[in-house]
Amino acid sequence: MCPVRWFPVNRFAVRVNVSRPSSTGFRRTTIEPSSLSRTRAWVESFVVAHDICPFAGREVRRGAIRYAVAEASDLEGLLHELVGECRHLDANADIATTLLIVPVSMDDFDDYLDWLELAERLMEDLGYGGIYQLASFHPDYLFDGVEATDPANATNRSPYPMLHILREAELERAIAHHTDPEGIPERNMTLLRAPGSRALARSRQLLDRTSDGPGE
Repeated sequence: MCPVRWFPVNRFAVRVNVSRPSSTGFRRTTIEPSSLSRTRAWVESFVVAHDICPFAGREVRRGAIRYAVAEASDLEGLLHELVGECRHLDANADIATTLLIVPVSMDDFDDYLDWLELAERLMEDLGYGGIYQLASFHPDYLFDGVEATDPANATNRSPYPMLHILREAELERAIAHHTDPEGIPERNMTLLRAPGSRALARSRQLLDRTSDGPGE
């Protein structure tokens, strides 16, 4: 869950009325009941167990990660839900970070990048720049300049499209206490690209939404 910057190409803009109540005007659909359990399993048995993000284990042990499942399936609705989660963090200092899970839309990675771009713009417009930072995860995540089949992409591949909302101050403190924060991405790529990588096998198991559950 360590943040990775992504700079998609500007495509379009959406005007969002953030004062509109988030409980109205959304197109909703059935939410997959297993989305929370699958995401928790991904965090605990891939991200933490294989030290993909060395900062995540502490927050899991403290119970300081909020898992929020988005109910909206349209772009504007999802932006409203993101704003709602930021405001929830504003009011709850005991929550270190939030994963906003999107189980009913954004399956297309390009659509997801459009949402991410608009989300980052909206965060800046609302004055959250320097307070919260977004990290991106998607089942079909593809790093710029990397082949789709490269195991390194598993670093940011998650069971569902999601946004990770991080408190920048806490992130900076965690980085300051890490011996080699700049080496984390390279270490992860080496781990996942290794022949017979157990981390890669676990990632693929957790991303398989056709299975009965996250497994052991």
